[in-house]
Amino acid sequence: MAYDFDSIAHTYDRLNRVMTFGLDRHWRRRAVRGLHGRVLDVACGTGDMVLELMRQGCTVTGIDLSEEMLAIARQKTAAANSQFSILNSQFQKANAEALPFPDGEFDAVTCAFGVRNFVHLEAGLREMLRVLKPGGKLVILELATPDSPLIAPFYRLYTRRVIPWLGSRLAGNREAYTYLPASIERFPKGAAFLAILKSIGTQAVQRKFTFGVCRLYTATR
Repeated sequence: MAYDFDSIAHTYDRLNRVMTFGLDRHWRRRAVRGLHGRVLDVACGTGDMVLELMRQGCTVTGIDLSEEMLAIARQKTAAANSQFSILNSQFQKANAEALPFPDGEFDAVTCAFGVRNFVHLEAGLREMLRVLKPGGKLVILELATPDSPLIAPFYRLYTRRVIPWLGSRLAGNREAYTYLPASIERFPKGAAFLAILKSIGTQAVQRKFTFGVCRLYTATR
């Protein structure tokens, strides 16, 4: 079962910056390069990916199950909208496993750090592919345990010990930030995730960022 993100919405951005040393912004910028047209951002959270897509000139729809996250996303994009010539984002509450859009609606579908929270992973991925136009881009960012036997033990120490402590001190919620590293460790990474994407009908490639702590998976419908 996915975690209830309403409870951490108001500290989510702050903890993301602290936990990733600000690298989450860099990873998102790299993920959206070259995207254009109408884009759906799935599990959009507080709207950071949507903002990056807007800076690219995309028209963005963000969906999430958390009303609190969506409220913050709306506030952030409204505050930033003076940077853009037109209002080019909208948000709605929706389930990634039953997207309320017709087939072939979007030029690209993105999801940053959200697919590991899908209750039914393959169902959500199939929906993301369904709403893509032929030739459209699927872009998924996700966290992972590094492959290196030298780095992985330090990463596990950080995620299992330090992150829950930070969650307790900075957000008053140790439980949520114990869920985070557990969800990363059990999620299929690298070749295993590429195999899942292949099984639902798309060939994807993987790029590793920051020693493999973050993975970018891209595919074309």
